[in-house]
Amino acid sequence: MDRKQIEREMEEVKYDYMNLQHDIEKLEVTGHAKQVEQSEERLARMEERLRELRLMLANTP
Repeated sequence: MDRKQIEREMEEVKYDYMNLQHDIEKLEVTGHAKQVEQSEERLARMEERLRELRLMLANTP
């Protein structure tokens, strides 16, 4: 992956992350605990992907 591709994927993951956080807030208000738990697990995977992308970006000329 080149720098532009990494940066583009980072932006996509960040956008999805923000949307999912908003969805979690809605789920919490409506009492959907199981879905909240699943969504929080997805957030954790997204955070890990962002860490990977940041490392890739740091090591890409």
